Amino acid sequence: MTTPPEPLEPAVEVTDVRALRALSHPLRNRLLGQLRLHGPATASRLGRAVGESSGSTSYHLRQLATYGFVEEVEGQGTGRERWWRARHRMTSWRAADLVAQEGGAEVQEEMSRLQIDQHARVLDAWYEQRDRLGPGWTDAASLNDYALRLTPGQARALTGELAATLARWLAAHPVSARPTEGSEQVCVLLDVLPLPEWPS
Repeated sequence: MTTPPEPLEPAVEVTDVRALRALSHPLRNRLLGQLRLHGPATASRLGRAVGESSGSTSYHLRQLATYGFVEEVEGQGTGRERWWRARHRMTSWRAADLVAQEGGAEVQEEMSRLQIDQHARVLDAWYEQRDRLGPGWTDAASLNDYALRLTPGQARALTGELAATLARWLAAHPVSARPTEGSEQVCVLLDVLPLPEWPS
């Protein structure tokens, strides 16, 4: 009988620009995403999933482990075929903490670009896959944008309230939970963005 995997810690807040620089590598970012979505895996399995060699994925997994984003699964695998798991469900950081450090502005820029690209991939994937979903998902899926006029403090408060709501839902319905009848992976994209000019 296999031991159930340890639950992921809810979140890690990164304050060291070196750790975020390690995560800003696109392949490392994808590997961490795979482990968070699908659970523990070997470098070989991850390599097949992302179209890279196991040598490359193994190297990048070790880099992620150096900064505490992933860890080896104890008692599983061998020296040649090690299993890796994500340690946290999500990663957060404060831009102000990063830009105060040397090289922080560049890393913040790289992470922002990665997030924008990932959001675009998720939306494209949903658009391509939506016809495969049952009719109940037609009304359940939701694309929204809201325009408000806020101060920076109000925007932080709004973000905090939305994040607290999502944290409750994440705790009750983690993507790593065993699928139940009628359930699907659901991605919630949450952006609070100041726009001096609305795009026309």
